Amino acid sequence: MRETRTARQMSARRRCSRACESVCFNVASMPKMKTHSGAKKRFRKTAKGKLRGRRAYSSHILEKKSPGRKRRFARPSEISEADRKRVNKLLVKGGR
Repeated sequence: MRETRTARQMSARRRCSRACESVCFNVASMPKMKTHSGAKKRFRKTAKGKLRGRRAYSSHILEKKSPGRKRRFARPSEISEADRKRVNKLLVKGGR
């Protein structure tokens, strides 16, 4: 007995090429996740997979901070373990 297909399956089958005809009619591809545009400007993945970002407390009230401390603020710091999962989710395409 032959199965009847829904309209969505039939239209998906028509869109596919002949090579994948037997596979495509069941597949409904979900939309791809996009990289968060704000996160890709603020975070960077290192070669070893660590996340680096700008340090906190580095933008204002600088008079009372020592010169050495201010120089350290210029270098990026590693993202903490607590925030790493959240940042990785924003950088879904493997980071920038």
